[in-house]
Amino acid sequence: MCNLYNITTSQEAIRQWTRAMRDISGNLEPSLDIYPNTPGPVVRNGLDGQRELARLLWGMPSPPERVKGKADYGTTNVRKTNYFHWQPYLGVEHRCVVPVTSFAEPSPVDVKDPETGIKKNYWFALNEDRPLFFFAGLWTRWHGMRKAKDDPADHEVYGFLTTEPNALIAPIHEKAMPVILTTPEETEMWLTAPWSEAKTLQRPAPDDALVIVDKPATQIKIPAAPPAEGSLF
Repeated sequence: MCNLYNITTSQEAIRQWTRAMRDISGNLEPSLDIYPNTPGPVVRNGLDGQRELARLLWGMPSPPERVKGKADYGTTNVRKTNYFHWQPYLGVEHRCVVPVTSFAEPSPVDVKDPETGIKKNYWFALNEDRPLFFFAGLWTRWHGMRKAKDDPADHEVYGFLTTEPNALIAPIHEKAMPVILTTPEETEMWLTAPWSEAKTLQRPAPDDALVIVDKPATQIKIPAAPPAEGSLF
């Protein structure tokens, strides 16, 4: 489960890629780590139909049976889109794309930072330069209590889809990987196509789509990526 990602890009790059005409996100930091229940930028279709870059809170409303009347810290990753709780959020009015340059998965072996005691992560990106791509996301307006000591309030929240892991991710996180969009055509399809078409984007990335750009000193063995199509080897 991806519960940490980083954005190292400009707002202009995000706007140009997605053709966002309005920016209500504030100033985007040069390098921004996003954690659950914290604000992160997304691109969505506004109520007036204009595409906009906004900053929402990471974590969709959780299924009621998980919350049981308590504070809802949010569901960050959505896998089972056929589950009744997620069905109202699958239309274009609730879809968004989430800008990313790298994302983290915790090491499956017990490798912890000696100073913080936190388990170290593997970080993934499209290549070593960490160029921009997007997660396929969902968003909504929600009224509720986000933390145990907070009063109920109005929030705009988001999460993103996951799917089966590819060969690079599976040894580190065997259950899932984020749904990644790597071309303007894919982001446009996610933001505009009917669900019958858009749902085809919920698939594992090709095995050679990502690389590991940072990893713990103690590592697990990662299978070599298969040869690219047309390779002689």
